[in-house]
Order: sequence, then C-alpha cells, then structure tokens
Amino acid sequence: MKIKNRQQMLMVLTIAAVGLYVGVDFVYTPLSDWWGTRATEIRELRQKVSDGNQLIKRDSGIRNHWSDMQSNALPANTSLAEQQVLKSFDVWSRASGAELTGIMPNWKNDATNYMTLDCRVEAGGTLGTLTRFLYEIENSPTPLRLDSVELGAHDSTGQTLTLGLEINGLALLPSTTP
Repeated sequence: MKIKNRQQMLMVLTIAAVGLYVGVDFVYTPLSDWWGTRATEIRELRQKVSDGNQLIKRDSGIRNHWSDMQSNALPANTSLAEQQVLKSFDVWSRASGAELTGIMPNWKNDATNYMTLDCRVEAGGTLGTLTRFLYEIENSPTPLRLDSVELGAHDSTGQTLTLGLEINGLALLPSTTP
C-alpha cells in the first residue's frame, strides 16, 4: 500500500472514530436518557390514570364513608366531646361488667381541620368482661380507634385482669372556607 493511500485511510478512520465518539456521546446517550425518562413518566402517568379511574369507580362508597365519619365525629367543642366519650365508656363498662379504674383524656390539635382526643383507659375484670368491653368499644359508632391494648394479671391465679387501652377519637373542626 502506498503512503498516500495509507494516510487517506488513516484520516478516514480517524474521522470515522471521532464521528462515532461524537454520535455516541452527544446524540445517542442523551436521546437514550431522554427516551428512558419519557418512558418512566408515561408509566407513572398511566398508573395515576388507573388509580384515578379506581377512585371514580369507588366514588359513592368513599363519599358515604366520609359522610358517616362526619356524622359520627366527636363535637368540635372539647368539653362536649370529652363528655360524650366518658358517657360512652360508662355505657360500655356497664354493658360488659368491666370496672373502669382510670381515664386520662388529652387533646392534640396538630392540624387546622381536626383534633384528636388521646385517652389512656384502665379497666379491670375477668377475661370475659374485658373481652366484652373491647367488643362494645369496637362495635360502637363513636369515632374511636384502639391504638394499643395491654392485658395483665391482677392476682396470682389470673382470674382478675387489668386492661390498659390507648384510644384516639376524632373531632372535625368547622371549615373556614365558604
């Protein structure tokens, strides 16, 4: 091969290598990244549309549940709400035969549209009465949620038990928007 032909071939190979490098680094890689980002966005948007369609299908059930929550919520007045909860505990303890030994209510106002009433409740009785007491709480329309339940023996035979409950109640505040 002649030197002139070799130089031309090396020039063509060098230009081709530079062109390939520029093509890969400045054209292919950015387009590939853009395409991958676009595919991810499309996947996320399709999932959001699917979730939205599921919400639309469950619209009446969600609205009914929210309506029930609003109608059964504790009053916004803290005194009335505590009175309602204490009255409910009294009714449940009488219905079950459990003996209430302590109720410690504590209000938390962490948001602008609701407050929570955190109660620590102590009760005593037999396993049957305490089970019935828990059943009465769970089946009540009062907006209470059991956060924790502690059960301990009060005597050496385990006939008398103590029950410690952490309960939260929901009070919805009136909306400030018209």
